[in-house]
Amino acid sequence: MVHTPLDRRYFLALAAQTAVAGTLPRSAWGARALHHDPFGLGVASGDPSPDGFILWTRLLGDGAPLADTALPVRWEVAEDAAFRRIVQRGSAMAMPELGHSVHVEIKGLPSGRWYHYRFHHGAATSRVGQARTAPALQDLPARLRLVFASCQRWEHGYYAAWANVAREAPDLVLFLGDYIYEYATPTDPMGLARVHALRHASTLADFRDRYALHKSDPQLQTAHAACPWVVTWDDHEVQNDWAGTTGRWDRAGFADLRNAGFQAFYEHMPLGAARLAGPGFAALQLYRRLAWGQLAQLHVLDGRQYRDRQACRRANASGAGAVPAGQCAELEQATRSFLGGTQERWLDAGLAQDAARGARWSVLAQQTLFSPRHYPSGIQSTDTWDGYPAARERLTASIARHTPARTVVLGGDIHQNYVCRVPKKAQALEGPAVASEFCGTSISSRSGATQVKLDAIVRRNPHILLARCGERGYGLAEITPTLWTTHLQVVQDPMRMDSTVHTLASFVVEPGQPGPVREA
Repeated sequence: MVHTPLDRRYFLALAAQTAVAGTLPRSAWGARALHHDPFGLGVASGDPSPDGFILWTRLLGDGAPLADTALPVRWEVAEDAAFRRIVQRGSAMAMPELGHSVHVEIKGLPSGRWYHYRFHHGAATSRVGQARTAPALQDLPARLRLVFASCQRWEHGYYAAWANVAREAPDLVLFLGDYIYEYATPTDPMGLARVHALRHASTLADFRDRYALHKSDPQLQTAHAACPWVVTWDDHEVQNDWAGTTGRWDRAGFADLRNAGFQAFYEHMPLGAARLAGPGFAALQLYRRLAWGQLAQLHVLDGRQYRDRQACRRANASGAGAVPAGQCAELEQATRSFLGGTQERWLDAGLAQDAARGARWSVLAQQTLFSPRHYPSGIQSTDTWDGYPAARERLTASIARHTPARTVVLGGDIHQNYVCRVPKKAQALEGPAVASEFCGTSISSRSGATQVKLDAIVRRNPHILLARCGERGYGLAEITPTLWTTHLQVVQDPMRMDSTVHTLASFVVEPGQPGPVREA
């Protein structure tokens, strides 16, 4: 089946009808119902607002792709798990152009409440998921319980972390990138937790298969069903270390790959039509703001789509690598950007808005380590913010202008836990800090570093309070108006589905006191 790019206006028209009960014509229900359970990828909700949220599911065939035809899906939102008090219901078409995914935009609900939802197709009913609306903008909730996580390579470990996330009962999950990995299973499976038979992803069909693989995991499905997710991407949703319009392939070939990765990401995430920046899937606007009343403003960032190519990166290189400090003049170019000029200005305006409205916490949800790392070897990473020092200085200055001492930066990507005082100047690591940073380890992906190397980095970087590479897991933040507490939750054995999870360390941040403090 050939998939042509979707016209944005056409899809917006489709998306607009999905949250309105009774909008499907009677003829839509003439499609032959499936005779198996089509909800094998589970359900999800996302992007809570004070009056609604996004609901997601995708229909699957019974061992073979579904026919190239639209299929009707009914949905319900209720106040109770038994669906005796239904507050909204409606219907939508699962379109083949979108891989038979459904994105329902719920609006008009009271703020600050939990709801249950489910989908139906024919006689089949999905599992029940939980979603919630955000607090009203003028409210100051007593608490936000937030999980942040990233990097879940299938072969490197089971998803016991996600099972424990569901038990944590968070209000929200922030997923910061690398939901899938595009690679084929290594030819030598020694030391892997599990394997798959999929080839290296390069087409839309490949990416759809890869998401279906990950979403088939029951522990990941349980975490999605437990609460709303707010998602952004990093590199492996397309290609390792891609940057803007640059990948390993020629520009035209990479554009096709990127479009396929973008479309598959949209099809499998609880995202609304507002994220489409078209034409087709040539762009997705993932940077956005979500307010949690007066307690926190979440600035969700996209550090891939708009960034400049990594400094001194070789043509057709498989990754960005690192360079000796002082031997790459491109690193110091003032115009180079990690976020792109438009997103930089948007974020600066958002931090100014936080200051004006008195938000207790400004949260930067982005992909990788923000704080500087000076390596004993003298090399400098080019794919993290270290590779974009002028852009980091501009953002640090924006934080210092608008929201000093109440900004928390969250990151992932590097498969290691880092806790840092964000210095006002990267050249003055022991100088004043302007923010706190928690860069979390991976859900399952291996680190590739050694603790000896990280300990040497800590000795040279006094603003780094903790650096660990031996654990996998996630971060759990408990946020109140007067205190931010982060628990680094780590998996005892990532090679076991039933592994326990424990707290590696806990840190607190107080408004007005930039920099985390370790709890005893």
